[in-house]
Amino acid sequence: MGRVSHLPIWRDATRLLVAIEQSVRTFPRYHKYTLGTELRRQAMTVCRAILRAADHREEQLPHVQRLVEVVDDLKLQIQLGKELQAFKSFNQFQAIAELAVAVGKQSGGWRKRLQRPTA
Repeated sequence: MGRVSHLPIWRDATRLLVAIEQSVRTFPRYHKYTLGTELRRQAMTVCRAILRAADHREEQLPHVQRLVEVVDDLKLQIQLGKELQAFKSFNQFQAIAELAVAVGKQSGGWRKRLQRPTA
């Protein structure tokens, strides 16, 4: 993990993963094993996508584009959790949503930087 531990996006993604893990514990039983499992899985997918993007320096753009997509998917699932009132409180949802937005902004910025033509 040393190869990505210095990246702010990695720090925020792991904080997001931990926050989701902790919040799913308090989900109602009905949502814990459906939406909760999907949230946990998608947050782990975001972390994996960051690792892959950092590892593939030569062909980084497709991996970063994939990262942007999986972050968007995660944000959709977080919003669904709010609509279904799966989160214990609005503050719990808000903290997770803010982390997801931060990771989304960073991944989008990473993609824009890679798409710039080199002169």
